[in-house]
Amino acid sequence: MSKGKWKLKVKKDFSAAHQLRNYGGKCENMHGHNFGVEVEIEGGHLDPKVEILMDFKELKKELSEVLETLDHKHLNSTEYFEHHNPSSENIARYIYQEMKKRVETEHIKMVYASVSEKESSVASYSEE
Repeated sequence: MSKGKWKLKVKKDFSAAHQLRNYGGKCENMHGHNFGVEVEIEGGHLDPKVEILMDFKELKKELSEVLETLDHKHLNSTEYFEHHNPSSENIARYIYQEMKKRVETEHIKMVYASVSEKESSVASYSEE
């Protein structure tokens, strides 16, 4: 029997302002976005009782708690982004790392986190 994998993906959004340091253009001025966020997890083992990888409700709850640290904030003033430029790439990395702490187990691994400033512009981060 072949060993398969399951992947779960959830999406949420948040609103925040940021300023890109050293950008050399308009984005150095404070401006805001309604950021779209997508995270994906994977695993090769389902809970034997319920036969699910992880409850979607729980995955969304964990993502909501991570996004609460960013929502309606000036990102440059948050602890992480005092030391990292609040680009979409770094926001994706932050979300990935925070979600990894919350959801990774022996059977569940983070795959990626993606952040979009608009539908046509998406930055993703993974550690594969």
